[in-house]
Amino acid sequence: MAQELKKVTVFEEDSGLGHITMNTTEELKVGEFKPEFVGKMQFYLAALDDQERMQDERPSIGMILCRTKDRAIVEYALRESKKPIGVASYQIVKRLPKALANELPEPKEIEKLLMDLNDERKKIL
Repeated sequence: MAQELKKVTVFEEDSGLGHITMNTTEELKVGEFKPEFVGKMQFYLAALDDQERMQDERPSIGMILCRTKDRAIVEYALRESKKPIGVASYQIVKRLPKALANELPEPKEIEKLLMDLNDERKKIL
C-alpha cells in the first residue's frame, strides 16, 4: 500500500559511541500479513543499502505494518531473511486517544500541508 523511506539518527549516549545513522523503510498494509511481503521488503532494503547508505551508516532496517498477523507465519517468513525486518500489527480506532489528541495537527493544518506539498511538486515537475 504505502512505503516510506526515512533516515534516522539514534543517539547512544551511554555507550560512548555517539550516534548511529541508518535508513529505515516502513510499508503499511491494509490486510493481514502475507509471507511475500518479506521478499518485497528485502528488495527495498537491498536497494537502500546499495543506493542510499553511506559508509558510516548501519544497514537499513524495514518495518511491515499489517492489520493482522499470525505469529507462526511471520516467524517462518522471516527465518531465512538476512535483512533486519520487523512486523507489527495496528488497530484502527474511532476516536483518537486523549493523550495523542494534542500531538497531531488539526485537519485544516493537514490539508494546508498537503496543498503546499502538491504546489511544491508541481514546481519541480
